Formats: sequence, structure tokens, C-alpha cells
Amino acid sequence: MKYLTAIGLEVHVQLKTRSKMFCGCAVEFGAPPNSLTCPTCLGLPGALPAMNHEALRLTALTGLMLGCDIAPVCNFDRKNYFYPDMPKNYQISQYDLPICENGRVPLHEFAYPKDAQRQIAAPDKKVRLVRIHLEEDVAKSFHFETSTGIDFNRAGTPLMEIVTQPEIHSPEEAFAFLTALKQILRYGAVSDADMEKGQMRCDCNISVRPITQQALGAKIEIKNMNSISGVRRALAYEVERQNAALARGETLRQETRRWDDDAGQTFLMRTKEMAHDYRYFPDPDLLPVKSEGLLDEVRALVPELPGAKRARFIAQYQVSAYDADVLVDDLDLARYFESAAHGARKPKHLANWILNDLQSALTHHGLTIANSPIAPGALDELVNLIHDRRISSTQGKEVFAEMFASGKSAGTIVQEKGIAQLSDTGAIEALCEQVIAAHPKPVADFRGGHAASLNYLKGQVMKLSQGQANPGLVGEILKRKLK
Repeated sequence: MKYLTAIGLEVHVQLKTRSKMFCGCAVEFGAPPNSLTCPTCLGLPGALPAMNHEALRLTALTGLMLGCDIAPVCNFDRKNYFYPDMPKNYQISQYDLPICENGRVPLHEFAYPKDAQRQIAAPDKKVRLVRIHLEEDVAKSFHFETSTGIDFNRAGTPLMEIVTQPEIHSPEEAFAFLTALKQILRYGAVSDADMEKGQMRCDCNISVRPITQQALGAKIEIKNMNSISGVRRALAYEVERQNAALARGETLRQETRRWDDDAGQTFLMRTKEMAHDYRYFPDPDLLPVKSEGLLDEVRALVPELPGAKRARFIAQYQVSAYDADVLVDDLDLARYFESAAHGARKPKHLANWILNDLQSALTHHGLTIANSPIAPGALDELVNLIHDRRISSTQGKEVFAEMFASGKSAGTIVQEKGIAQLSDTGAIEALCEQVIAAHPKPVADFRGGHAASLNYLKGQVMKLSQGQANPGLVGEILKRKLK
């Protein structure tokens, strides 16, 4: 029996605001525990919420970037439950009137794991969304050996929940979805989406059924995933576990599980019978929100999205699809390249220097492209010196290293070090004639059909010129003289 897998994701994204969703407390990662709190985010009696307009704007912007339908009016509700991370015993969220519905996230080849990019089942797939709603984040629990602590710094942070249709069919597609979504969120400056800091978290719903069955199988949820690679591993394990259970004739039931990355397994947390009844009702302290004004504000903020930028880089700068993807993956890197390529004669060569030499040097020194010691225009000057044969590629490497270390321009370094490449035809012809006269045997070998002898002769010319002769011209002149 073959089985079909249907996966739906619920992605929680902390918005990039300076203050919390319903109070003025700062949003800051790494502050001392419980130092960013007030009566509102602590849920103290009598404290009233005041809505964060920027959080609404960023959610509407996300909806526009993902092609969602923006509701003319959205509402906030109370989601009732009893747990230490929400002391007022309800979470302010959205239920029947979310701010965004529908929409889609396009998956592209390079969003998939590298080992899966050659076997993509559905190229250019777009994963449809159910909704995007806005809520407040809860506090964070820390479980110690004999006690539990609660840090309320995170409580009340604006949290956007993005819910997909159950139409992701493999762990690799889930990986691609989260990678593509994270990139779009960063392009819109909606969120840093740093999963290590809890700014993006994911619940996975997996349903496996026989290929002959139309209805979805039992929904089994994996809670609170905090890495994209972890999501892939957890889903791979869970799909295999469910397939094996069905093959044994077992009946799967709706349940919630947790993923233990060290053990490489999921473990039962609770079954459907233990799930909460959230008893939603409209929050009486918050008015409904009309989206018309929000849309007027954010339409102009929609950026060029990664897919469009990738296609433009390929068409405008003639870079490869792979190079375009690497450049576009980091918005700062894309901006650096575009600044360097503006008016450049050889943008493809620029991309090669950025992705190879510059990225390697930055990584070695623990730097990012944002604090590169080489300005974009300075790199273009280096590329032009090599293209114009004023310096060789080997000399270019030497000049680049000095540029990175000193911040000096390529032209200044070439002048100071006196390493300009010799491209004077007459001078090179004189050197070639000297070498031909001094090495009759390699000359005879080359004329006898031994092509490799030319490399020896070229080496002798380069040695005679102390490495400054243009290698291309040397080869051309030697061939001409040895006919």
C-alpha cells in the first residue's frame, strides 16, 4: 500500500516593532528576565490594552507581499486558556475576522535543501495560505531541575500567525516553504525571523492516508519547532512513523507530539481528548479595525520581492541562476552587488569576485557585507584593471588582499607597488625573441607538434619580465613567431 502525505504549517512570526502589541514596553532580545514588563503585559487587574498601529501595518504589508485578501474590517478576540505563560487566562488574538486571508508563498529551486534540488516533485509550486492573523505572544517558561521560571519579557510581543493549506507533501517542501517565507519577511523588514531567537516558530500538522482514500487522515501536530532543518528532520521521522503504523493495521488518532532533536524522535504530549476548548469571544476592550487606511500607508512599502529580484539580476546582469540566488538570499549582499554593478562593464565578473573572494575574506575575518572594508565601487575598479589587462588575474588577487587589509583603492595599490602589467606589444615581442633564441629545443619541439612546449616558453617570458608581462599577449606573440 502506498500512502499520501499532507502537511500544513502554522508559522508564528514576531514582528519587528519597538514596543509590544498592547502596551508601551520595549521589544528586546536578551534583556534581563522580567525587566521589560508593565501591568498590561503582566495581566494585572484593571490594565487596559492599547493597540500597536505599527504591528497592524506590518501585518497588512505581509498580506500584500503574499498576495492575500485584506479584510475591510478585522476584529480582536479573547482566546481563553489557563496556563502560567498567560496570567490573565486569555490571549488576545483573532478568530473569525483575521486581517488577511488566502495568499500564497512561491517555492523556488534554491529554497529546497541542496541534496533535494535535483529531485523537486513540483517545480515552481505555490503553497496556498488559509489566513494570517495577529495576536500577542506569551511568556517563556524555563524548566529547571526542581522548579519552573517564567520570563514575561516576550509576553505581549506582536505575533503574526501564518497558516497554510494542508498541501505540502514532503519534508523538503516544508523546508522550501519556510526558507522562502523567511526571505520574504526579511525583504519587507517585517521581521528578522531569527529562529534561534524565537522570532519565527513553527507548528507542523501531518496527515497520512492510503493513496485510495480521499479524506485526510488523522491530524497529528508537532509543536514549537525552532529551526528549518529541525522541521525537515521531524517531518521525515513522523511521516515514516505514521506510514509504518498504517502498514501494521493500526488506527492513527489526532494528537499533539513534541520533537526531541537529540533523540531524533517525536513523543506524545496529549491526545485530542485533552485539547483545550478556547471559547473565543470578541475582546470588549478593543474596537474593530478598518483596513482601508492601513492599505493606503503600506502599498508604497511593498519591496521588490526575492523572486522578481532574482529574475531581474539574471536578465539585467547576465549572472547565473545560482549566483543570482546567492546574491538575493541576503538583502545586504544584493544591495552591495547592485551598487557595484551600477554602470559596470563586467557585472558577471563582479559577482564572481563578490561571491568567491570577498565572501571568503569576510567569513575569515568574522565580518558581514555591511561592514566590508572594500566599497562596491572599489571592487568594480579592480575588475576593470584586470579586464583592461593592466594587471593579471594573479596580480588582481594580490591587489584584492591589499585592498581588504588597507582599504586603499586598486589603482592606488597598483601605482604604489609598481605591479602594472606589461602590455606593450613591442616590449613583449623583444622578450619573446630573446626566449626563442635562448631555447632552441622547446622551439623545435613546439614546431614538431608538441603543443605543451609553448607553456614552457611562456613561463620563460614571464620570468624574464618578472611576472609583469600580459600572459595572453605572450601566448599570442609566441604562436605568431613560431609558425
